[in-house]
Amino acid sequence: MPAIEYDIITVGGGLGGASLARSMAERGGRVLVLERETRFRDRVRGEAMAPWGVADAKLLGIHELLKGLGGRELRWADNYVGTHVVQHRDLIETTPQRAGWLTFYHPAMQEKLLASAAQAGAEVRRGVKVTSVTPGPPPSVEIEHAGSVERIAARLVVGADGRSSMVRKWAGFTQSHDAPRMLLAGLLFDGMSFPEDTFHIAMMSGSGHTAFVFPQGGGRVRAYFGYHQDTIARRIQGDSDVPRFIEAALNVGLPREYFAGATAAGPLASFEGADNWVEHPYRDGVVLVGDAAATSDPTWGQGLSLTARDVRVLRDCLIADDDWPRACDAYAGEHDRHYGAVHRTDCWMAELFLEIGSEADARRARAMPLIAQDPDRIPDVATIGPEAPSNDEARRRFFGED
Repeated sequence: MPAIEYDIITVGGGLGGASLARSMAERGGRVLVLERETRFRDRVRGEAMAPWGVADAKLLGIHELLKGLGGRELRWADNYVGTHVVQHRDLIETTPQRAGWLTFYHPAMQEKLLASAAQAGAEVRRGVKVTSVTPGPPPSVEIEHAGSVERIAARLVVGADGRSSMVRKWAGFTQSHDAPRMLLAGLLFDGMSFPEDTFHIAMMSGSGHTAFVFPQGGGRVRAYFGYHQDTIARRIQGDSDVPRFIEAALNVGLPREYFAGATAAGPLASFEGADNWVEHPYRDGVVLVGDAAATSDPTWGQGLSLTARDVRVLRDCLIADDDWPRACDAYAGEHDRHYGAVHRTDCWMAELFLEIGSEADARRARAMPLIAQDPDRIPDVATIGPEAPSNDEARRRFFGED
């Protein structure tokens, strides 16, 4: 049995691993961060944090770091069905967090938070390959680096290694998943003419298609196109599909003038939208956070907020209770609650707005006129968080069954 060298080892140095390492190192914890990348590169992923995630970022002490990356706090949310404005919302005035969506460039966020964790006292090792995790007591991690193999033990191992988490597999967690339905394509643009304080979402009712625009400042925008898997013959991805991506977004309802003069500034790829999750993501000294614990359908942009909530709750549980197995059990129970609320309402949104076929059309024919009269029928979990109603009454109201 290896001797315990650290309080916490985080496998992964992104938002989840780095922000937890920072918080615990600030409080005197012996923390080791293992990150395989020596340099973070642009990939298609979430770059917008909902107001409820912003509130957790503030509680974690990372909000000002994120704001300093040159992104934007988006005060306005414009929701369209085709060219019809369903909602023009002032998020600062209408959310309990008094916050908008926060956008930033993902690689810059990773570098900033990892450097901040090191400054707080965490040990950061980059370019290392984690080859196994063994649950405890004590849990341990085996790594390879520069031709040598090392096994390191800690009080707690944190899997923060994303949607394809190997920690989840090595530690023996069982993963559940939704049936495939939606895919999401994303692309970074420079030189886009777009209001830099506004988040834009457009849906084409009955088509199974939606488009999102998140400005990051200085003409840089991350745009997404979501599509039902049965509506497009092949995935949208690769440089040759950039014109196809733009045309698809225009067909949903994004104004053509947004793209005049804009140039692609990153890779174009599509990703599966089906949720995957672990119930009670803690066992035998190994705990999962962020996408390792639950991958939320990226169509609804909740991934970064879920990660911030996971880390904030786990940190608070560890600080409050020195019996860390009990603390991690408490975290896992709360994770299941807040992820469950997000999962339920995301599924409702996809079912009403993006499902295709005659039954889906009938649902929309009943619900959409009522939503047009009262947009507050739309569940607000995606904006203000899991504390918003997500019970049967909220569902009936959303689908016009009340």
